[in-house]
Amino acid sequence: MKNKDGLGMVYICGAGPGDPKLLTLRASELIDQAEVILYDRLVGKAIIDLFPKSAEKVYVGRNIGDPTTHQDKTNELMLKYAGMGKTVLRLKGGDPFIFGRGGEEAEILIENNVPFEIIPGITSGIGAAVYSGIPLTHRKYSSAVAFVTGHEDPYKKTPEVKWEKLFDAVDTVVVYMGTEKLETIVERIKNEGKDALKPVAIVQNGTLKNQKVIIGNLNNIVVLSKQAKIEPPAIVIIGDIVRLGDKISWFNQTTKAVIPEE
Repeated sequence: MKNKDGLGMVYICGAGPGDPKLLTLRASELIDQAEVILYDRLVGKAIIDLFPKSAEKVYVGRNIGDPTTHQDKTNELMLKYAGMGKTVLRLKGGDPFIFGRGGEEAEILIENNVPFEIIPGITSGIGAAVYSGIPLTHRKYSSAVAFVTGHEDPYKKTPEVKWEKLFDAVDTVVVYMGTEKLETIVERIKNEGKDALKPVAIVQNGTLKNQKVIIGNLNNIVVLSKQAKIEPPAIVIIGDIVRLGDKISWFNQTTKAVIPEE
């Protein structure tokens, strides 16, 4: 689809947490229509298999530790293909506006007068929580929840996540990209005098058949994570609401290690 200036349309779209059945109808529609698909690391094989053979498929995934300039290349590709009049699908794991850089990409498109549409997706923090049986809000346990990143922009002058203060404001904290710095995060929370037995869950490969869930507390979750060989992608959930995970657990592929509070 070209506009009056001959530019193609760019769709910044969330692919959801992993299970292809959790794609939105709009996302499925755009996958079928796209001429070019720029997809990231968190778009799994089951979704990639849905890409039409006629579409040009370009992997633009960025791993932890890759140069931040990687995003510049992605931006250049969006502009390049839009300039060719192509219908471009920028497909992202989860939701494009929850730690997905969708806002940054939209700004680039605006600056270059490229038409675009943004399509939300189920963010991985919510998907992983639901598939592990952990309700992020509950009248008895959690009236407020915070979504935070465990991997901030290394070029920031001062980190913005105030780990020591989070539980002064909310009951439940969901950490994206938190496994690499798990020990530091846990220590910063504990050093503020928070309950060392506060429950913690880590959900690896949330919503997929190989989903793995471990449950412990602030005292032992680092050791348990190493024992379980937890690797990204994984979501960390901290708060009393985690206690319901074992009770509500419904996803029969889930492997769960429930650790007594000792």
